[in-house]
Amino acid sequence: MEGWSKLQSSISSINFAQAGTKLSKGFNSSVQATRERLGQVAPDEITELPQEYKDLESRVDALRAAHISILKITKVYESETYDYPVQIQESLSEFSSSIGYNITSFAATNLKGTNLPAPAAPAAPPPSQHKTLPHALTRAANSAALAVASSTTSATAETDRLGKALSLYGTGWEKVSAARLDQDSAVQENFLHPWQTTLNASIAVAMKARQAVRVSRLELDSAKQSLKSASPAKQEQARLEVENAEDDLVQKTEVAITLMKTVLENPEPIKNLNELIKAQLMYFSIAAEALSSVQGEIEELSVAAEGEYSVNTRKSRDH
Repeated sequence: MEGWSKLQSSISSINFAQAGTKLSKGFNSSVQATRERLGQVAPDEITELPQEYKDLESRVDALRAAHISILKITKVYESETYDYPVQIQESLSEFSSSIGYNITSFAATNLKGTNLPAPAAPAAPPPSQHKTLPHALTRAANSAALAVASSTTSATAETDRLGKALSLYGTGWEKVSAARLDQDSAVQENFLHPWQTTLNASIAVAMKARQAVRVSRLELDSAKQSLKSASPAKQEQARLEVENAEDDLVQKTEVAITLMKTVLENPEPIKNLNELIKAQLMYFSIAAEALSSVQGEIEELSVAAEGEYSVNTRKSRDH
């Protein structure tokens, strides 16, 4: 009985008249929008919004399109592997190794003390490596340098120079690798997050206010149509509905204009863009300095190798 009383109390608290009015307005607005879309409403029967409002709409649309366009590309900075497609194969290999290690490790632990032969505890797989092109170049250069160094027991001048050049190359890219991670982190924190916030919050609020204006305008034009076809007994009520709809449209238009101006005057996007290029500039500056340094040393090794090759070639011809 107590539950039934609460239910009755909840039902009695519902304002069915108000709910019915909202449903009716929503239906009328949908009908009005459909008629306009199908060209069944004369242009002069559609309420004209202020020119200031329409100009602001165009500017906000352009701002939103700019945010989406830049975001579509710069979102790659959220994924470490954007410049290294080979990472897919490496990730699959690491995943397979991890599964094999976990299964063998589980068996080795849980088969102890049973009659079943327990496999030897496996060595843990190597830790996951950064999947970027600079990191991959660093690993490849260091691995190649070791391979060249261990290829012969008595290293010749040529292999010694190549090994040294590869080692220098790896050293240069190691610095670039660290700078690459710093860049991505800075872009995510100082550009992507605030840029997305502007798009998903400030601009979205302005767009929502514009939608409210559109609905209010449709309700007004629907009310005007109802006034035209209202019977004499309902003329006064229909006129009041038009007046209320006009007041509502004016209010919502003013709110939307204020919100759109606020979005357009916000200096945050320019500040965010500055942070993006600062992070990129820092990365490329460090990369240029690091690679320029080792390139000079590698060039010296290259010149020496070419000179020695030319001398040896002439000697072989003389003989």
